[in-house]
Amino acid sequence: MIVDAYTHILPKKCQEGIEKKVPNRDPRLNTSRYAKTVPSLLDLDERFRVMDEFGEYIQVVSVASPPVYSIAPPQIAVELAQIANDELAELVHRYPRRFAAGIACLPLTDPDAAVEEAERAIKDLRLRAVEFYTDISGVPLDDPRFMPIYEKMMELDRPIYIHPLREMTTPDYEGEEISKYRVWTKLGWPYATALAMTRLVYGGVMEKLPGLKVVTHHCGGMIPFVAGRLDWNDDFNEMRMGHRDIYLKDNALVYYRRFFYDTATNGNTAALKCGMDFAGLDQMVFGTDMPFDNQNGSRLIRDTIASVEKMGLSEEEKKKLYRDNVVKLLRLPLGQIV
Repeated sequence: MIVDAYTHILPKKCQEGIEKKVPNRDPRLNTSRYAKTVPSLLDLDERFRVMDEFGEYIQVVSVASPPVYSIAPPQIAVELAQIANDELAELVHRYPRRFAAGIACLPLTDPDAAVEEAERAIKDLRLRAVEFYTDISGVPLDDPRFMPIYEKMMELDRPIYIHPLREMTTPDYEGEEISKYRVWTKLGWPYATALAMTRLVYGGVMEKLPGLKVVTHHCGGMIPFVAGRLDWNDDFNEMRMGHRDIYLKDNALVYYRRFFYDTATNGNTAALKCGMDFAGLDQMVFGTDMPFDNQNGSRLIRDTIASVEKMGLSEEEKKKLYRDNVVKLLRLPLGQIV
């Protein structure tokens, strides 16, 4: 059994709510533009057809970007989050052999409402996690206004999933109007993930909340690859420049290793080995980013499985990565997925 810990879906009621309540949104900021070109994002029959290619395979689903608060004012974002979470819960309940769990979306521009929705989603709807993006309408994740949400997630003992966010509307160079050559997603998303993790570490969130569980998409973006540089830079500044940027109780890498890292590296085995060498197998979960490829998600699933198979893991290690780690993390009922 493979449990895919990070996939995306666009529930129909959620999409209808967006179309109705946010009619004048910028189409460049709306993933619904993919609906016609990636049928498995909306069409369950097509999604199940792809899933059937891989035998005993089940998904954890999250609502595809953009986050509702980035396209709607706070009150409407609250309504859209409720619609989306209700529908995710309905999908998990209706198709327990297809969907192991749902990841709730939150109206994060209204932190008080986000706390309420997190509690409703976990306790009433039985969703198993919540999703943040790498910034909240330009506000970094270590901003104090988000601490009540982190504290609530610790109280609920459920993880936060972090998804990268950077749009083509953010140019890479002064004088340009957009990010060219899809750099905004090719390079911008791994950087955005690494930046968000770094703010949570050096901003003290991971230190203040030692029980907080955070899952990073795309194997932590850049972090496993640049971990040595992070460690070196702190030591260099203290020994040669006379100060550190911030003094943490532990070495910063201790906090980075507390994150969970998924396997969504687009089939790159070397990246997975780098992630495992840095964080350890127990901190990794199998995730594919399905369905955003040119084969309705089939390519991402197939290539991610192939990249795991090339890691040289034992059968017991593969079992942990494919299933056991996420079952433990999300506290999934074993009877549902075996």
